[in-house]
Amino acid sequence: MTAWIPSARGRGLVDLALDPWSERPPPGAAEVWDLWWEGRPSAPGLWARCGPEARSCWLDTARHHHPRDAPSAPAGTTFHLDGRHIADHPGFHCALGEAVNGPGGYFGRSLDTLGACLRGGWGASRPFTLVWHASAVARSCLGVTPHTDFGRIPPTDRRPPAFEELLAFLGEKGVDVRLD
Repeated sequence: MTAWIPSARGRGLVDLALDPWSERPPPGAAEVWDLWWEGRPSAPGLWARCGPEARSCWLDTARHHHPRDAPSAPAGTTFHLDGRHIADHPGFHCALGEAVNGPGGYFGRSLDTLGACLRGGWGASRPFTLVWHASAVARSCLGVTPHTDFGRIPPTDRRPPAFEELLAFLGEKGVDVRLD
């Protein structure tokens, strides 16, 4: 930090000047931080107000605020995913985190981290049922062309999974997905 001045955003706030070599806040961070200012959100769907870059920041913030000692729901639980605002993969993960762990909840940000969450300790115990409401929105937004050689593509070169691939992944991991 090289300087600070009173902020135009409100009384008692400051704006910081950072050294150009320091880590910068991610794009969309201000949008997310405004929604989390008072702590973890208590209203559902606030992530849907955020743009695509901010939804990625939302996932980082939700993971950081995930209670490490919270018990997971027992196997056999049914979760309800509100799919009305799932227009991209960060949106899917925001909605899934909220379905499993409530507003501001976290349950992965990619297939790799989702797989880790499905191993336990992040809010749900397998097997469980996921009722995906308004699934047609995600079906139209998350792509339709599946990989033909998914196992041979390095993780860094993969495109996000198509809707059907998400369903297959969840099914393989013991999640009974019911589309609504």
